[in-house]
Amino acid sequence: MADRAGVSIATASFAINAKETTKVSEATRHHVLAVAAELGYRPNAMARNLSKARTSFIGLITDSVATTPFAGELIRGAQDAARAHHHVLLIANTESDPAAAREATSMMLDHQVRGVVYSTWYHRLVRHPAGLSGVPLVLANCYTDGDEVQSFVPDEEGGGRSAAELLLAAGHRRVAFINHSEPSPASAGRLRGYRAALRAHGIRYRPDLVLTVSHPDQEAGYDVGHRLLRLTLRPTAVFCYNDRVAMGLYDALREEGVRVPDDMAVVGFDNQEIIAAHLRPALSTVALPHYELGHRSLTWLLTQALTPPAPAPTRTLIPCPAIPRHSV
Repeated sequence: MADRAGVSIATASFAINAKETTKVSEATRHHVLAVAAELGYRPNAMARNLSKARTSFIGLITDSVATTPFAGELIRGAQDAARAHHHVLLIANTESDPAAAREATSMMLDHQVRGVVYSTWYHRLVRHPAGLSGVPLVLANCYTDGDEVQSFVPDEEGGGRSAAELLLAAGHRRVAFINHSEPSPASAGRLRGYRAALRAHGIRYRPDLVLTVSHPDQEAGYDVGHRLLRLTLRPTAVFCYNDRVAMGLYDALREEGVRVPDDMAVVGFDNQEIIAAHLRPALSTVALPHYELGHRSLTWLLTQALTPPAPAPTRTLIPCPAIPRHSV
């Protein structure tokens, strides 16, 4: 390009990369830019960023987020926040492979990212990601022991309460809960929310109305649905751990001639739209706030962590909103 413009490489570089400079005349600068446009020249953004000792890259490292139904929303939230702050998002999905995680970390460091969002596909406790100690870091949908790293996680208890409230507000008093048997922030938090909603309505908690499944999927929902219908005091409404369990429950109720919501109301959790919005009747549920998790975590990284003095880390709860449809 410099040859085509009839100038030295240094002059071409000054003309293209410096918005205001006394090293080249305005006429020369306009001439070089015109030749660059004619040739379709694009400056090397990586080299330009490195020359300024900073980049406009932010990293997003996930274990399996990119291959789950919720990937689009979390990534979209992070991308929207990055774009709003004139940054580019670099995404690496490790599939929980330690070697892939090391490669992803190296890639982020090679690109001199300004910070990293680390996310997991389900809400859980994690260790501080190895290799990222020297990089501004925020966690999305996960947290560390002692909350040593800023994190943004779903308000599972609030979501559980909202789910139960949908049923209680409709007048139901015998409300069952199908929970996941594996201890986790989701199973513990949603149970606490369910119990809190019952207390708020003056309803005694009954352990026999809490059934558990070892695998929270459609098959388990179908099996537990038949057990639920054999209870001595059959509930009139059911809050399910997730939408897949609710889908299996629908199958069991249909087999037994139990109509939703006329004979039994059902609420799910997750708002997995490919399920919830397409069941018949459409499933009332509670949404996991994946867009907000991505957006809030990246916004915090750029507006708080990179602005000294950085605030002390906390575990910030993001509300899980109720999505009423036609199953209540």
